[in-house]
Amino acid sequence: MDENMKSVILNRINRTAAALKKNNMEFHYAESKVEVLTIISNLLKTGDVVATGGSVTLQECGVIDLLRSDKYKYLDRTAIDQDKLEQLYRASFNADAYICSANAVTENGELYNVDGTGNRVAAICYGPKSVIIVVGYNKIVTDLDEAVNRVKTTAAPANVQRLTCASYCYEKGSCLSEKKGLSSLTSGCDSDSRICCDYLITAHQREKNRIKVIIVGEKLGY
Repeated sequence: MDENMKSVILNRINRTAAALKKNNMEFHYAESKVEVLTIISNLLKTGDVVATGGSVTLQECGVIDLLRSDKYKYLDRTAIDQDKLEQLYRASFNADAYICSANAVTENGELYNVDGTGNRVAAICYGPKSVIIVVGYNKIVTDLDEAVNRVKTTAAPANVQRLTCASYCYEKGSCLSEKKGLSSLTSGCDSDSRICCDYLITAHQREKNRIKVIIVGEKLGY
């Protein structure tokens, strides 16, 4: 990366880090995705029960492979039928740690997440003893308005392709709200395959450092 651009990005990360800490969230910086594994290993203990949300970022960083080692009791959500998946979602609330990404992180120290099923946003809110959020610097936004726009224009259209969900943005590549000129947080299509159903804004936390945010100096995920 060009050093001048790197300086700009680091300034933005530092502003966001200060705001996250002010909101009682623990902050970690990883210069590259390789460093994410070391940070996560230090945040977990041998034998911990660990659950994860669906995440391209975690795949790109090698987190899933790390959790599949004998060191942890990983609640693996891949290749299981729907009934067992629902049981796993519920078991995640009793996990020692829950690891996922975020759809956006604001420079005001807020996390913004949108789910189709709600299992991820529910676990972030309550249940697991520790929540670890991994995000690339590309997910940092100025404020919540930009976070909402990021989901509608970037995250949701890419994720419906990944998940093969027959929603409007799967067919058109953008949210229906853009076509209709609607800017509200929940505006969008009426598809039963819609992945924008449950919305979570995480701000100042009562329980200090339960939520840990790892910001990576690379572009990751959607």
